[in-house]
Amino acid sequence: MKAAISTYFRAKRFVFLKALLDNMTKGGRKIKILDIGGTEDYWNSMGLNLGNNIEIVLLNLYKIEVKGAGFSSIKGDACHLEGMADNSFDFVFSNSVIEHLFSIENQQKMANEVKRVGKNYYIQTPNKFFPIEPHWVFPFFQFLPFGLKVFLTQNFSLGHIPKAKSKQEAIDLVNEVNLLSKKELENLFSESKLYIEKFMGFHKSYAVYKIEN
Repeated sequence: MKAAISTYFRAKRFVFLKALLDNMTKGGRKIKILDIGGTEDYWNSMGLNLGNNIEIVLLNLYKIEVKGAGFSSIKGDACHLEGMADNSFDFVFSNSVIEHLFSIENQQKMANEVKRVGKNYYIQTPNKFFPIEPHWVFPFFQFLPFGLKVFLTQNFSLGHIPKAKSKQEAIDLVNEVNLLSKKELENLFSESKLYIEKFMGFHKSYAVYKIEN
């Protein structure tokens, strides 16, 4: 059930994203996309036909194997896109990565780099105030005392987070996730527009995007 809901929202989100890309590739225009934290499977699962118009560079903490034409993989840090020139990508995309950077300072660094290397962008992240924390899939986990979050992570497998092997691993997992509110996300990308994903009347996630070219 959980996987089905996740797939449903991902597919719905991709319809919106594909409309943005279709507009950018009108008239056969070729574009280059940087996907921060992405995989080839993500794009393939949504049926995107790359054709000859779209090149996608996947950036992760380590190089990953790619098979399809139009894909390439590089190793890098979202907070420091070293070696990438200003405006070197037509579009920067990232799905549920910016909340994994430990601190608002690192999130600001990623936002600055996205805006530096990308002429346009689309950055998605879960809503901090959605009742179910999306990683532990536990009600209001994000608002529990730090010690309790570490205890639960160390002793139980919750949601997408397997039981930690040690207390330090649990601490690291809890520290890694810093969910953003709508206001915080908009402050990071002040010139952007906002896409809101809703579930049962709640704002489930947000995506900030800018399309100029």
